[in-house]
Amino acid sequence: MAKHPTLVPPPPLNPSKSAIENVLELTELGAIAPDVFSNTRALWHPPGARGIYGGAVIAQCLAAAQRTVPENFLVHSMHCYFVLAGDSEIPVMYFVERVREGRSFATRTVQARQRGKAIFTTTLSFTRENSGGRKTLTHAVPRPEGLQKPEDDGAEMGSGTSPFVSRQVEILNKDSAHPHEKKTRQWIKARGSISDEGGHQAHLSALAYMSDSYFIGTVSRIHPLYRRDDTDNSLDKPQSGRENPQGLPEIGMMGVVRLKEPEAPVGAKL
Repeated sequence: MAKHPTLVPPPPLNPSKSAIENVLELTELGAIAPDVFSNTRALWHPPGARGIYGGAVIAQCLAAAQRTVPENFLVHSMHCYFVLAGDSEIPVMYFVERVREGRSFATRTVQARQRGKAIFTTTLSFTRENSGGRKTLTHAVPRPEGLQKPEDDGAEMGSGTSPFVSRQVEILNKDSAHPHEKKTRQWIKARGSISDEGGHQAHLSALAYMSDSYFIGTVSRIHPLYRRDDTDNSLDKPQSGRENPQGLPEIGMMGVVRLKEPEAPVGAKL
């Protein structure tokens, strides 16, 4: 079967926009129905994964919903459900439903579909900018003391194919025998600069895209398990001459880790 990852041939990349903006570009399908969109460019299928990268679907659902609300409405809640693995060889259709229209709040549901079946669904709530009063939240969590962001002029920042870059900051209590005591921190940013044209919507979509990039990898660090390098922006590249030095079990970026079930106490009924 021929591969057709988009409904129409994708246009050339826009050099005035960042890589992540180009990746997340949507095609409006007003001729089919109102508030229907599709991916403009092919979506990434990570090596070893069952389907397309989940962050792309999250971000494009958010971008589609943002197209249906006024510019001064900001998303403040997004509940996501992955239903089926997405196929990178066929287009994804995004259907937006306008659930609620209000002066201060708006609600949207978005379904991502392939072959007529939902592969992902989300409900989003938007609030009008400054509708909460005079106080404005600037940062929900301050930057931890003593931590500096990586240098912006490093060679790795301008190279590679991933639309974003990430750096491991530290793992707190790394040597603890208890996984629940460990905390891992990651610094991430879009590669290049997000355009002024994209506005805050592009920043939010970029954040949504990156949000799904690190969950499975956390398991390998905390337990610990050796993690094979599958992406150009991986932080787990082994040092020269030290590939898998401890002989730890190897897992892919999107692999599945099965942990030992706790033994039931004697006499317990399962």
